[in-house]
Amino acid sequence: MNPIDVKIKLVREGAKLPTYATEGSAACDLSACIKTPITLYPGERIRIPTGIAISIPGGTVAIVCARSGIALKRGLTLSNGIGVIDSDYRGEISVVLRNVSDTPQTVEPDERIAQLMFMPHFTAVFEKCYNLDETDRGEGGFGSTGRN
Repeated sequence: MNPIDVKIKLVREGAKLPTYATEGSAACDLSACIKTPITLYPGERIRIPTGIAISIPGGTVAIVCARSGIALKRGLTLSNGIGVIDSDYRGEISVVLRNVSDTPQTVEPDERIAQLMFMPHFTAVFEKCYNLDETDRGEGGFGSTGRN
């Protein structure tokens, strides 16, 4: 694997640099940059700052992903499924958490709240047409392949 150069600016006091948990980790952990604990009630969503801004190379996208442990154990998920950090964005990275459990959940200062993954991306050139090439699957959608 070839690492990419990512510049990080700490934009809040107490911000922590992202960290990889293991040598084989595909994503690094993002931490909550908050001074006091924040409690999310069932169904509530809130934006949690990370205190960092990044600069990544063109042709790269940073994807904010949920942490499986807090999703499974506590019901804290990303409100928008994933977050997309474009290569030209220079603002603070925030994580929008939602409590899908039936009990209040508290986010602590410096707690690992999400993961950040870097990936190459492609820009599409759209060409209007009237017919698409044929495939065996055709227009079969949701559940059409017979697999669970």
